[in-house]
Amino acid sequence: MFDPANPVPSWTTSTMTRVASEPTLAGAAIRYANLGIPVFPCVPGGKQPLTPNGFHDATSSARVVHEWWQRTPEANIGLPTGARTGILVVDVDVHPGGSGFGAFERARSEGLADGWRWVVRTPSGGIHAYYPTEPDGEQRSWQVPSAHVDFRGDGGYVIAPPSRLEVDGAIRTYDVIAVTTQPAKPLDAAKLRRFLDPARRPVAPPSGLPPKGCRPGALARVVALTPEGGRNRALFWASCRMAEDGLSRANAISYLMPAAQYAGLPDREIESTIDSAFRIASRLGSGSSLGPTQWNEAIQL
Repeated sequence: MFDPANPVPSWTTSTMTRVASEPTLAGAAIRYANLGIPVFPCVPGGKQPLTPNGFHDATSSARVVHEWWQRTPEANIGLPTGARTGILVVDVDVHPGGSGFGAFERARSEGLADGWRWVVRTPSGGIHAYYPTEPDGEQRSWQVPSAHVDFRGDGGYVIAPPSRLEVDGAIRTYDVIAVTTQPAKPLDAAKLRRFLDPARRPVAPPSGLPPKGCRPGALARVVALTPEGGRNRALFWASCRMAEDGLSRANAISYLMPAAQYAGLPDREIESTIDSAFRIASRLGSGSSLGPTQWNEAIQL
């Protein structure tokens, strides 16, 4: 639903604060749209898109947005990142396996992440730091699992305030906790990535693959941490697991594209591998055992 004739939205320092103060998710989604900011609905209390093509279906048409949220009033708000909306997001994770705050603060002290426009506290206790994009400069999404920091740029999306997630049995909100009083600066995502992960390769590959039914985030981390020689196999396997568990292709792309890019696979190969896995899944059905073989769609393993 992207209209190339529509310019990139013009954000102000108060934009996110005003939208986040809306009392309902439907009202916030329509306000985003009225500001020219494309959005799309995600499952209530979750991150998975409700639209067939995920963030590719995002629109700033108030009529369409109204229809979406009239159908699902409690839908969370998905916000594409990158040139489409003019924003980049650094996602600092906090989970039982570690925290990204130390790495993020070190990057800020080096001047690599200090030009944010807003900071949003996520339901898990992490943050989303929002930055403006560079004109005419594409910056693809990536992950650095070892630092517990992800980047959402072109080819990605985030869940925007005032969306809500269920965490440990409690409903928690994406809250704007800081707005800059200084001019925001575009982020150089490539420099930040090199700082967070100078080797650009994991020290050791994962010891094993998780079982069927594993969370998409865990599947993505397996792909990201697989060394050269097994990357395509891991991507195909993870795509099969997601298809088998009923996720859409758009969901698989949103999780696996940044992970496979981190592992070093080119975008065309990533999309081809995911497409092949989903084609095979649709032919075999949910009751079949899926997995990479040398005969599946001529995948190079």
